[in-house]
Amino acid sequence: MLRYLLLAAIALTLLASCAPAASIGGSAAMSHTLNGIVYQTLTAPSAKVRTAAINALARMQIKLVSDKTIEDGKVRQVTAKTKERKIEIELEAISPNTTRMRVTAKSSPFFYDSATAEEIIAQTKKSLG
Repeated sequence: MLRYLLLAAIALTLLASCAPAASIGGSAAMSHTLNGIVYQTLTAPSAKVRTAAINALARMQIKLVSDKTIEDGKVRQVTAKTKERKIEIELEAISPNTTRMRVTAKSSPFFYDSATAEEIIAQTKKSLG
């Protein structure tokens, strides 16, 4: 009986020491899911990046919903969607030949899909050549 109590005490001690590591890993995964906005700065004019992004969406069979200028003409916003995702792409000209691309893929009001956002950027870069 004493042997079982000792083994149980050791097991509880080991589990307790693993708990902080498990919560850190869980926290990082949740943070990544909730903060799944992906940024990339590209060396290309914003008009060229816009065309490449729209071509990437078409290649991925993601439906284009809107393409408009926001923030007093400083930012281009492209909106697209799939059955389960809402995609927002913002293009901001940093210089005549440098563009910051921000991609958000939402799978629900609270959860983001950073893998899809990353793939949109990868396909845009591929379209740029």
